Amino acid sequence: MLKNSLRFGRTVLANSPVKLHSSATFSEKWDLLTAVLIERKPVTSPELTGIEKDFKEYLSAVEFERSLKNDTEINLEKERAITTQKKEIEDLDLKSTRTTQDFIDACKEEFAKFKPAEKTTAADQTNEVKSLQRKLSKHLIFVQNQKIGDQSFYILPQGIREDGETLRQCAERVLQEKCGDQVKAQIFGNAPCGFYKYKYPKAVRSETSVGAKVFIYFARYASGQIAGSESDFKWLDKSELKEVLPASYSRSVLPLLLD
Repeated sequence: MLKNSLRFGRTVLANSPVKLHSSATFSEKWDLLTAVLIERKPVTSPELTGIEKDFKEYLSAVEFERSLKNDTEINLEKERAITTQKKEIEDLDLKSTRTTQDFIDACKEEFAKFKPAEKTTAADQTNEVKSLQRKLSKHLIFVQNQKIGDQSFYILPQGIREDGETLRQCAERVLQEKCGDQVKAQIFGNAPCGFYKYKYPKAVRSETSVGAKVFIYFARYASGQIAGSESDFKWLDKSELKEVLPASYSRSVLPLLLD
């Protein structure tokens, strides 16, 4: 099982006292890895809650009460006054044969033809977790099925740091290797936003390393498709990640995410 260590960056440092370790613990060697938390921002705004709808209606009412009349409203009043007095349309400031009421009716007719796009897409209906066209109002996170020891887990894309690499350079390489050249994503900052560690199963431990210390970098998805549609990956929101990520692993990753 993945072992949670601590969290920092976009969240507060985990409340855990500093512990003194024996000399044997300090002699343990760990592999250094970087993982990339790739986030797709929401494409549409989420549905308003009940209190948000009430407050929006209140603000609209206040704005309407305090607003001044626009040109269309002023011209409409002029036309109605002239019609009442049986004057000609040419007496108006407007230089058009079309009245203001005609203009308002035409606008209403045009608006009635407008149909907003559905927020629920075909990918939502089929639950296509590899598609970015799902849950358009949510933050989506990219996870891959990766083997650790003799078990496989859905986790953030990660890789071992090579000699001479900085952690940021390793994160950039992991992003390219795991996602392909077509994906464009911006890694933010030279410092990681989170950290966790886990020990390898005893069967695969060696003298060179007993486990992995993984430094998480945050990246914002921009464009492109993941290379290899046959590979096992998912784009999931925060609630779905809770069901997929290993429990101890999720305690380090989920606090870094927005709903």
